[in-house]
Amino acid sequence: MSLIEVLGNGTRLEILRELSREPKYVSELAEAVGMDGTSAVHHLSTLEDADLVEWYMRGNRKYYRLTSSLELRIAPPPERTFVLQADDLDASDPSDQ
Repeated sequence: MSLIEVLGNGTRLEILRELSREPKYVSELAEAVGMDGTSAVHHLSTLEDADLVEWYMRGNRKYYRLTSSLELRIAPPPERTFVLQADDLDASDPSDQ
């Protein structure tokens, strides 16, 4: 799936917005976005396959965090530029904190 296809889903964008604030576990994300846990896991799996999120364990909870910085730039004519770019974030591990 292309990056544009992954980000073409409003629910996945909501999940990314929530994770841009802080890492969260699945139940927190599901509640924040307004969906059930099964749907959240499906969308998180898609984001993980696209290398946009990763997970780590803290106790018995599975937390998700962003792994990439996303930039979307769109310019009107005459440039008609459309750039969607994902860059890796620094590899700091909040589970070590």
